[in-house]
Amino acid sequence: MRVLRTSSVRVLDERDRDTVHAILDSDPVGNVFVSARLRAAGIDSHRLGAELWGFVERGRITALCYSGANLVPVNAGPAAIRQFAEQARWQGRRCSSIVGPVDAVADLWARLRPAWGPARAIRERQPVLEISEPPAAEPDPLVRRVRPNEINILLPACVAMFTEEVGVPPDSGGGSLYRARVEELVRTGRAFARIEDGRVVFKAEIGAVTPYACQVQGVWVHPDLRGRGHSVAGMAAVVRRALAEVAPRVTLYVNDFNTPARAAYRRVGFREVGAVRSVLF
Repeated sequence: MRVLRTSSVRVLDERDRDTVHAILDSDPVGNVFVSARLRAAGIDSHRLGAELWGFVERGRITALCYSGANLVPVNAGPAAIRQFAEQARWQGRRCSSIVGPVDAVADLWARLRPAWGPARAIRERQPVLEISEPPAAEPDPLVRRVRPNEINILLPACVAMFTEEVGVPPDSGGGSLYRARVEELVRTGRAFARIEDGRVVFKAEIGAVTPYACQVQGVWVHPDLRGRGHSVAGMAAVVRRALAEVAPRVTLYVNDFNTPARAAYRRVGFREVGAVRSVLF
């Protein structure tokens, strides 16, 4: 087992599985991203393509930090954040974002900013929403799973959504990895859309799945068709399918300044259960 520079933080592996999942399962909605990654790939760093750090307190792992394309603290109080920041500074920035509970990310970024430089953007507060009951709005019957032969129709809509949300296109480095991810979501039946005349009207994907929850991402309506109720009916359709076929709780997070989206999610029946902060590089 590889030990990090500080004695209170170490890289975890499969021998820590039970403890790790006990921590993650204590908040299945808030931890759905990290939990889904570990359930799919395991905890071993080589298979995961990332590291999972554990904060050890009195001989027990009490907090986690996923260190990959995203840096994600889990169940981390001030002492754990201090140690995770020390390890992240020593390792150097490898992530494209820091995402997690508002207070934890604020503390982590305050410690990392002098070494990592200014962020490209900070989303101060993004409400976390959840629904576990049938949608309150009528589902759009034309929203369905995207077929494998429709990837070239879906991909431009995914790129447009990502660019609107993040501020830079996902394919600026060539796009092969992003396309592969979209293809995976289509292949596994987790990409949904209403497609008319070769154009995406509405789309959304289920990006993370555990036995307890799933997380919706990439919600998008064609700019020419906004304001017509497609987001409400489309999300209602996705929620109905997700609850019936994927997981008992459906979650997502949204920018607090995105008033139309928040109103649409309320009409579907989502309720706010927390908030995250995102630091984008």
